[in-house]
Amino acid sequence: MIDSSRLDIKLGSYAVGPAVALEDTMWLPRVQTYRRTLGARMVAFDKAAAEKKIPNGDFHISRKVDGEFSMLIYSDEQAILVNPGGTVRVGLPLLDEAAAILKKAGIRSAMIPGELHVRHSDGRRARVHDVSRIARKPENQAQVDSLCFAAFDLLSLDDEDWAQPYAETYQWLTDTLDGGDRVQPVETVVGKGSQAVLRQFGQWVDEEEGEGVVARSDEQGWYKVKPRHTLDVCVIGFAEGTDDRVGMLHDLLLGIYRQDGSVQVLGRVGGGFSDDERRDLLTDLKDMVVDSEYAEINSDRVAYTMVRPEWVIEISCLDLISHTTRGATIDRMVLEWDEKDKTWRTTRRLPLCSVISPQYQRIRDDKSPGSEDCRFSQLTDLVEIELADATSEDLQLPQSEVLKRQVRVKELKGRQMVRKLMMWKTNKEQITRGEFPAYVVHLTDFSPNRKDPMKREIRVSDDKDQIEVLYHQLFDKYLDVGGWSDPLDGEAAPAPAPAKKKSAAAKKTASKKTAVKKKVAAVAEADSSASEEKPESTKKKAPAKKAASKKKAATAKKKSTTVKKKAAATKKKASAPAKKKTAAKKKPPAKKAPAKKASAKKKAPTKKKSASKKAAKKKAK
Repeated sequence: MIDSSRLDIKLGSYAVGPAVALEDTMWLPRVQTYRRTLGARMVAFDKAAAEKKIPNGDFHISRKVDGEFSMLIYSDEQAILVNPGGTVRVGLPLLDEAAAILKKAGIRSAMIPGELHVRHSDGRRARVHDVSRIARKPENQAQVDSLCFAAFDLLSLDDEDWAQPYAETYQWLTDTLDGGDRVQPVETVVGKGSQAVLRQFGQWVDEEEGEGVVARSDEQGWYKVKPRHTLDVCVIGFAEGTDDRVGMLHDLLLGIYRQDGSVQVLGRVGGGFSDDERRDLLTDLKDMVVDSEYAEINSDRVAYTMVRPEWVIEISCLDLISHTTRGATIDRMVLEWDEKDKTWRTTRRLPLCSVISPQYQRIRDDKSPGSEDCRFSQLTDLVEIELADATSEDLQLPQSEVLKRQVRVKELKGRQMVRKLMMWKTNKEQITRGEFPAYVVHLTDFSPNRKDPMKREIRVSDDKDQIEVLYHQLFDKYLDVGGWSDPLDGEAAPAPAPAKKKSAAAKKTASKKTAVKKKVAAVAEADSSASEEKPESTKKKAPAKKAASKKKAATAKKKSTTVKKKAAATKKKASAPAKKKTAAKKKPPAKKAPAKKASAKKKAPTKKKSASKKAAKKKAK
């Protein structure tokens, strides 16, 4: 049944271990499921409500035992206890007794729900914190011997689920466990309707100061009847009503003072107010508003407005529950009131309890907020709370230790992406009791090109080997892939694929730009050469035109002398090139337009001279 190597010996044969010590891994889930089902099935009333709401019918009415819910598991002629939190207890005298009784009855296996409780030798009522204290750290064998088990149900018998009416269940318990000393059925009587229930309540609770009564009926339901407890608590916040309740108080946020003066959030109360009280209280509370690092919302998802710790109110409740149905602690935030800055500061979460069915009673004007009037012991007198004596100095958490860290970068579309993977040991797993895991792996994936740039993945574990596996899975998936490089590497990392494409495109663009520049330069050079050569072409054209006109003049002057012809032609050739060369020197070679103008100017004198020739010819004729 048990891996004894995982057990911690407390005293003698009594030992305690975690759920991993169980050979049957289905035992703990079954215990937790039964506890949740029981909590959902049981309806809690106070005495007044029970009288009105418990229906008529036959009930098995049991004394409510103030203890720790546990499942007695019998198999292979051994008996152990398992609670919803996964704590396994072996080697108790009550377990030896249970194993002997069940073996004698010929039972192969069984799962029996019940309450682990303390039986005081002086007959006084046992409290749940007595059980926790002795079961956690017994001082002597007498304390171990005082632990007893009160069975109230049957979950399975000989590997078969038990699904019989409760009357048969209780009959089996009395028949099988008859004659037991430390293991017995819970004290039960049969009665009809609310009158029978309240009669037992008067005897066991009012007269004997018991915990309460439980009434079970397959037809009418299961009920828990308990006396109401009163608590003096501090008001630390409020929420206003919505819709048609605007302008009225919805509920109050409450705190309880720890020994060191810090305030722990206890819960809220929204019942017990008249409409007039809701209006008046809301008006006063709005004048007490302060800042706060802590925020909480109510059942309507409206945030509480925090106020100065000035009011003490009295509330009543049916019960206080310090553990969930899975056995985990119910943790609440611890706050510090900063009088200088008029603000609430957060410290950390610590185990506390849930208040069942709270009701507002009145404002206690005769009391003031503090460790005396709103003392923490109001809770610990009723329920066991872990770390109840912790102070501010004890609340300092140890530093985490980074075990591994890797960073990779990659460039895409000119923007850098970053992936960071870290693994660390919290060093808080033993102190916070489940609030922190032992190990954490955290991946940050940043990409500015995504719609959601920042993505994260988290893995946690209490096992070193498992967290190593989880770390390497994320490393292989996100960091050890192509294109991602370590920015701290001394050598240049290989360029990622997208970066190569971008580099090639850049080179192509650069070469195109270079070609265009070369082409533009060539065109400019050609234009420059053309404009420089234009005067030379003009030189060639000018003599041709002059030769043609000269030919015409020669035909017209057939009767002129040859000497005059040659003299005129020689004079033209000598004067025209000289003027054209001078114009070419004055004209800027790179500017085309001025060159044309210059050419035009040069041509104009030629036409003028031609006109004067014609006039001379006419005179000659």
